Amino acid sequence: MAENHDDHTFETAESGASLTFPMQCSALRKNGHVCIKGRPCKIIEMTTSKTGKHGHAKVHLIGTDIFTSRKYEELCPSTHNMDVPNVVRMEYALLNIDDGFLSLMLPDGTTKDDVKLPEGELGEKLEEQFEEGNELLISVVSAMGEEHCLSFKDAPK
Repeated sequence: MAENHDDHTFETAESGASLTFPMQCSALRKNGHVCIKGRPCKIIEMTTSKTGKHGHAKVHLIGTDIFTSRKYEELCPSTHNMDVPNVVRMEYALLNIDDGFLSLMLPDGTTKDDVKLPEGELGEKLEEQFEEGNELLISVVSAMGEEHCLSFKDAPK
């Protein structure tokens, strides 16, 4: 007797887009992105060693975390694959700053209220400019399920 295998249950509600994609280590480039120690990083330095008596050429990567600016290093055979994060940068109009979070206008007119006000000098300048009544565009970078305000500028008049 044949069993019925048509009753599949899917527990996900995602768009199906992957957080990362594989890329051969030798194909990575400086100023590109890569995952080092599970963190999305921008490659700031990259050197390739020659093949030794036994084995592959090695690629030495140094990258900074795109959210925390922390430095990470990785040594990987040039023929191996590494994960590259899908990094998306979007600009939004700033509507309000409330309780440490930015209220941003999405292109469809709805609001997005889950991006934190950046810490340090960037956050202070942003708040100061907003309180002076300037209309600002906020640049938000997102990768691997995290979002971060990267910069801001005056909105075009």
